[in-house]
Amino acid sequence: MSEHQKGIIAIIIAALLWSTGGLFIKLISLNAYQLSFYRSIFSALTFIVLFRKKVFVFNYSILLNGLFYAGILILFVVATKLTTAANAIFLQYTAPIYVLILEPIILKTKLKRINVVSVFLAFLGMTLFFVGELSPAHFEGNIVALLSGICFAAFLLGIRKSDESYRVPAIFWGNIFIPMLCFNSVYPEFNIDSKNLLMVVYLGVFQIGLAYAVFTYSIKRIEGIEAALIAMIEPVMNPIWVYLGYGEKPSPFAILGGLIILSTISVRTIIAEKRRQNFKKN
Repeated sequence: MSEHQKGIIAIIIAALLWSTGGLFIKLISLNAYQLSFYRSIFSALTFIVLFRKKVFVFNYSILLNGLFYAGILILFVVATKLTTAANAIFLQYTAPIYVLILEPIILKTKLKRINVVSVFLAFLGMTLFFVGELSPAHFEGNIVALLSGICFAAFLLGIRKSDESYRVPAIFWGNIFIPMLCFNSVYPEFNIDSKNLLMVVYLGVFQIGLAYAVFTYSIKRIEGIEAALIAMIEPVMNPIWVYLGYGEKPSPFAILGGLIILSTISVRTIIAEKRRQNFKKN
């Protein structure tokens, strides 16, 4: 298996873990900032266990990417609390548009036709997937979700541009920044019941900690736009977890949209891999 193929598998695993977040965010009774505080503590501890001394490196690049990372996580939780989980995840995944536009400028990569077509088709699928879901009543939450998407795009580009050894520390320090930013939401009580604690531990260790550890492995092996496209598995899987947890069936439009997205990702990945193999042969 090539390094590129390993990167694709890794981003799929990360996206599947990320996709469980919306369900638990809705189930947890803590407010957005309390949830973010506790979840990131467990995420930071997970990174210390996995990467040990490597996480304690610090410089300007790590600071900037850590703040973008903190923005993704805090804003997404706030958005999910304010609006529907579907709205939050859909609007966060406007990120590939920004990556598609900015990656050739910032990272000097070539703007490829296959990426433009893939983004267009994927967002066509996303539009079908969430037909009728973007309600004006959730305007504030929708704006916050869009800001989360901007942070996601900035983080993807920043982490790609930075030295490989700075990627894990950036996420670790991001998980340190979040409790610092959310400290007032829990001080002075620090009360959390056992049910909420168990769900927060899952989110911190698996949905964020392990998922982003796998993500850092993938991002050095695939392009930023490719990572953003494949990560669209997350918003496709999100309502499936809701269906399994609540028995809520996706609409026919959602099913069609999901098929379009998965087909686009699959075809794009196969075409790109064939081109890469042919290039190596030549």
